[in-house]
Amino acid sequence: MNRLTLLILFLMVSLLVIQSCTDESVVPVERQLNLPPVEFDYSTNAVPNHVANNLSDNTPPFNQLTDAGATLGRVLFYDTRLSKNNSVACASCHHQEKGFADGQTFSTGFEGVKTTRNSMAISNLKFQKSFFWDTSSSELEDQVLAPLKNHIEMGMENMDYLVTKIEASDYYDELFETVYGSKEVTPTRVSNALAQFMRSMVSYESKYDQGVESNFSNFSGLEKMGMNLFLDHSRTACGDCHNPQSNFAATWRDHANIGLDLVYEDEGAGSGQFKIPSLRNIALTGPYMHDGRYNTLEEVIEHYNSGIQNHPSLDWSLRDGGGAKKMNLNDLEKQALIAFLHTLTDDSFTSDEKFSNPFR
Repeated sequence: MNRLTLLILFLMVSLLVIQSCTDESVVPVERQLNLPPVEFDYSTNAVPNHVANNLSDNTPPFNQLTDAGATLGRVLFYDTRLSKNNSVACASCHHQEKGFADGQTFSTGFEGVKTTRNSMAISNLKFQKSFFWDTSSSELEDQVLAPLKNHIEMGMENMDYLVTKIEASDYYDELFETVYGSKEVTPTRVSNALAQFMRSMVSYESKYDQGVESNFSNFSGLEKMGMNLFLDHSRTACGDCHNPQSNFAATWRDHANIGLDLVYEDEGAGSGQFKIPSLRNIALTGPYMHDGRYNTLEEVIEHYNSGIQNHPSLDWSLRDGGGAKKMNLNDLEKQALIAFLHTLTDDSFTSDEKFSNPFR
């Protein structure tokens, strides 16, 4: 075999390797976008009175929620083109039927590598003051781009490439022009639209919300028992970190050490402190904790009942006489707490078409 033949073979193999590694060839995108002729109403979601006065809206003046903006954000949220090789979308780790968690201990990134923390559920983000398990982001507009740029999650470290990919998709011209008055695609416009869609994802139609006005006449005896236990500071102190009037999340703080370990491989926000998540739709969003160590609510309850570790930074609400609290719940009380947590499920939120996948 002469040198010319070898050179030609080398070039052919090289071209095949290059072609196989191009992003567009890894996972072809051939889905049809299916949007309603009239935009869904995203901008008039009402917040009920029993929580409205206790929440602070994080919407910045420059990115007010609009129906058109949230529509664009919805398309971006479900579009796998936002990953480097077209294999995953934001929605790949946030499934509507699971309260926008994904049911996995750790999520799978664009190259099949697992993430290092459990995927957090999405709802009522417009009222949160921090994001991620380590509370490292305080602006939703910044948070939404972090998974795109992450080298494990979506791999879009080059924002210019993101712009190029979106510009090459014919359905985005009209969407961007409707929202921004021009077809121009920028990372800022992408993040603003994604943030608008996520702020529109509010959940206030659970059995608990329906029961507030009638003093929970719709609750079973077991559910009422669980609610009373949940709010009992001396027994469980659940409500200290998960205040019903603040979306079952924290009020004056946003992270805590809950005694999962004495020594943490992942220190979270520092000293084993992690974000205090909302408990809305909690029955749908397992596995639980930052590392997905608990598959069931029963395991979570048992941790607080008997498994809290006396870490030096253990939250004050979980201490009792200087040591870790022992709740000493009996089996009926554990069942009651779980029954109450199920009343926080909002079936309308997990089935509403305006939050669903627009690609068919």
